[in-house]
Amino acid sequence: MYGTLYLIPSTIGSENVINSLPKATNDKLIQLDEFIVENTRTARRFLKKAGYSGSIDTITFHILNKHTSESTLPNFLENIKNGKSVGIISESGCPCIADPGAKIVEIAHKSGIKVKPLTGPSSIFLALMASGFNGQNFAFHGYLPIDKKKQQNSLKALEKQAINNKQTQIFMEAPFRNNKLINNILTSLSSSTKLCIASEIATNEEFIQTKSIEEWKKETPDLNKKNTVFLIYY
Repeated sequence: MYGTLYLIPSTIGSENVINSLPKATNDKLIQLDEFIVENTRTARRFLKKAGYSGSIDTITFHILNKHTSESTLPNFLENIKNGKSVGIISESGCPCIADPGAKIVEIAHKSGIKVKPLTGPSSIFLALMASGFNGQNFAFHGYLPIDKKKQQNSLKALEKQAINNKQTQIFMEAPFRNNKLINNILTSLSSSTKLCIASEIATNEEFIQTKSIEEWKKETPDLNKKNTVFLIYY
């Protein structure tokens, strides 16, 4: 009988795992000794915070990031086929949502392996909850183009979708490029379009506010190097 592939969320800001993850998720986490992770160092640190009772030095880690060859991915699931369960740990928040792992899950389904998502935080959904925008019709676009002109065109296209479909548009940026993005947002979108900025969620610096573009122009926050989710609606 095959084991199970567990999708394990991690903290998105709080250093206290108990305040971020349900007990059932934490209990399952500490039962496993083989994980698929983006960064071994981060994963080790997270396991220690979670109260992992076994020897972390004996854990098997498979590295899954942008440099991992797709041809090696099936090898990560070999022990599951022998009855052992394996966990995917996200760098931050939920696996496979703005985070690697979807390809592994696809392979697991094709192989007849049970996939079990565990409960935990997601900055994307927490931002949507707090935005006051449409939570029944929304789209997440990940990262927009870096090129200024292409980014402006993307923003205008998202604004059009928000207006025509009454659909919340969600996106993010690398923290060190946040200020360039928000300046582009303020110069590209209509003054009446609504923008929610959700920054450093679940930390002591948490900042979540929804205003019109016109209002944001009067007082624009400094988001440099701050983990931020942006949402627009009309």
